[in-house]
Amino acid sequence: MIDPKLLADHESAKQVALLLDNKCTNLEKRLEALVGQLAALNGHKAPEQLVLELARLQEQSARFQKKLFGDSSERRSKDREEAAPKAKSSGHGPTKQPELPRVETKLELDEDERICPSCREVMQPMVGATEDSELVDVLRQQYLLRTIRRQKYSCKCGIGVKIAPPPVRHLARGRYSLDFAAHTAAEKHVNHQPLDRQRRAMRRLGLTVTTQTLWDQIEALATILAPVYDTLREYILGGDIVGVDETWWRLMKKKPTKRWWVWCMATPNAVWYGIDESRSAKTAGKFIGDFAGVVVCDAYKAYETVAKGSPDLRLALCWSHARRYYIDAEPHYPQCAEPIKLIGELFDIDRRTADPSLLDGDHKVAAAQQRQRMRAEHAPPILDKLRAWAIEQRGLPKSSLRKAIDYMLGHWIGLTTFLDDPFVPLHNNATERALRGVVLGRKNHLGSKSKRGTEVAAIHYSLLETAMLCGLDPHAYLVSAVYALQHGMSPAEALPMSPYWQRHALPPAVDV
Repeated sequence: MIDPKLLADHESAKQVALLLDNKCTNLEKRLEALVGQLAALNGHKAPEQLVLELARLQEQSARFQKKLFGDSSERRSKDREEAAPKAKSSGHGPTKQPELPRVETKLELDEDERICPSCREVMQPMVGATEDSELVDVLRQQYLLRTIRRQKYSCKCGIGVKIAPPPVRHLARGRYSLDFAAHTAAEKHVNHQPLDRQRRAMRRLGLTVTTQTLWDQIEALATILAPVYDTLREYILGGDIVGVDETWWRLMKKKPTKRWWVWCMATPNAVWYGIDESRSAKTAGKFIGDFAGVVVCDAYKAYETVAKGSPDLRLALCWSHARRYYIDAEPHYPQCAEPIKLIGELFDIDRRTADPSLLDGDHKVAAAQQRQRMRAEHAPPILDKLRAWAIEQRGLPKSSLRKAIDYMLGHWIGLTTFLDDPFVPLHNNATERALRGVVLGRKNHLGSKSKRGTEVAAIHYSLLETAMLCGLDPHAYLVSAVYALQHGMSPAEALPMSPYWQRHALPPAVDV
């Protein structure tokens, strides 16, 4: 490191720059010598090895710079230029708000303001004549202390006594309502508000509460909803196709801890999360080992290990992952534009057909048949071109081009699983999207403070995200599910995709 005191004036900075330049020159010479020695030991020519090493270092430097300062989007500049132009806006009129409740407010003049400026008489209201406009308003959130008075009843015989039933509670003799607990859980796991941030907001609105009290509310909810959470996993594993992915999580203790992992299993109408301290194949087997069907995933080795020990489990790998390797290599190898274009043509095949996994009944069957025909007709020629192109390339060892080609050819069987089944997607993007909420929550409240915290987070994330996938308001779903469970509903009936919620309409989900 350079001592800032040495850069006190221009002349000192100039001397330091010269020293650094000499140091870089010496390091380059040292690198050249070491590469020459390594090449001699391996029986290779030193100049060729030096070229390969420098090319690898240049690519590595470019990747680091893009990761630090570049756009995280996978859309290339060419894609943006070729995107269809947006339709011209018809104007800047107000956005319609069909879901907002309507309240009418009538504004009138006081009598002394209704004096006619001409004759000084009092003006009378014009029947049916008003000037109308709309105003989107907000009602400030409010907390209140509700006194519950349960009426008692007695019979004149002096024996019979009855009392009105108490409200449904998630905590026996608890002071906070079920609605309050559901609100706290949704704020944390849908809107990603840490409990302490909620506590401060509540204090500004007049409610004094501790983060421990808030934790007690969401922990009690999780205890009640745990059977539904377990049933949700059974529902997902009972299907034929499931997307699987994982991301890191943090278990925060007094001492620094290693990363834990959130494992995600997703279908079009459900998502389940499990949080574990390991990312091993053993953990993957614990979550998906008893599944019989197709697992859509990336090329993480743990999934391959699980598949080898489960004869009824097949892997379908994600073409979006294969495409990312070529996108990373394209700045250094322009020829990667060809496989990117061909992979895009694979995606276009499915875009021209309806997704059968999102339909029911005869529409589902018809869509599956149509997609199967389209894939069988158009996908094999594209795949043949991709494979032939990859075999013809001569990329430098360890280069980004070589990595992209080796990834695609090395996992060709998994990447072509979609040809056998129209319900198998080309990519695992839906599962990656299902992890966005977890990642946002991790950035806001950093992780969990205990192992029980990881369990509570997994339960709430699973049920709240699934409720939104099913079009239900997450807060209303939690309240209704707890109420129904305490009145005899089975965990299977309480699942968000259960027909019960279609018969008993809940408020629709809104974008959060």
